[in-house]
Amino acid sequence: MSRAVSPQSLAEAMRYLGEDPKLVPAAGCTDLMVGEAEERAGIADVIDLLAIAELRGIRRLKRGLEIGATTTFSEIGRSAEVRRDYPALAAAVSVAGGWQIQNRATLGGNMANASPDGDSLPVLLVLDASVVVVGPQGERQIPYREFHVAYRETALGPGELIARIILPPPPAGSSQFFWKVGTREAQTISKVVVALLGRIEDGQIAQYRLAAGGVAPVPVRFPELEGELTGRLADGEAAELAGRLAAESVQPIDDVRSTAAYRRFALQRVVRRLTLRLARVSGAAQ
Repeated sequence: MSRAVSPQSLAEAMRYLGEDPKLVPAAGCTDLMVGEAEERAGIADVIDLLAIAELRGIRRLKRGLEIGATTTFSEIGRSAEVRRDYPALAAAVSVAGGWQIQNRATLGGNMANASPDGDSLPVLLVLDASVVVVGPQGERQIPYREFHVAYRETALGPGELIARIILPPPPAGSSQFFWKVGTREAQTISKVVVALLGRIEDGQIAQYRLAAGGVAPVPVRFPELEGELTGRLADGEAAELAGRLAAESVQPIDDVRSTAAYRRFALQRVVRRLTLRLARVSGAAQ
């Protein structure tokens, strides 16, 4: 017989997990009923995290912003600080399903679910986020770039939970962009999702961070491409190069939502488009 527990504090949650390591942490659960039947069958005992106040909310730090793991997409999207300083994240949470989904979906859940198509995940990569997790040995901090270790696998250890996500201040003078490719304009699962953070100085690309989802087993950054773009003139030639290098860097798969060829094509076009936007926003397009 399956069971569910609903701790009221983080300490209580740790006690439950210590007593029964097989408990499956749950937050919004928006992806549960649309998952494979065998995946649902494997979830017998659940620990519901939504009543734990310590895991929820958005707080300003001396440097950056802290978002609790069970903070919903709707709450993130309504935050004036997120919209002002992290517009790519605000854009990502606003297109994750409809408002019903956004009222339930949580940032920590999107991360722990570890789907390579997760809308928020490439944004967290370009923002250089870090993850604070709590477990039997206390707290530890993981750079987000090290959080996804394989398809549907994370760096969380036994009995560990995501507690909060830390976003450092965006680089001064930088711009952020987000683009989602799906079957429909709204309420669709991503085929490809892309985030870009960049900065232009004197007509040249001074900083360039690119990440994408849906094109590999985990959401990915493009360090070689980023190095190649940095220092180049911010123009159409750079945008063409960025798109081509991005498409050449990935090995997407064919599945029920798309083909590998289309994903590679879409990634190339989106990266080109966002790089051109970066140049135009900075007044550097030629």
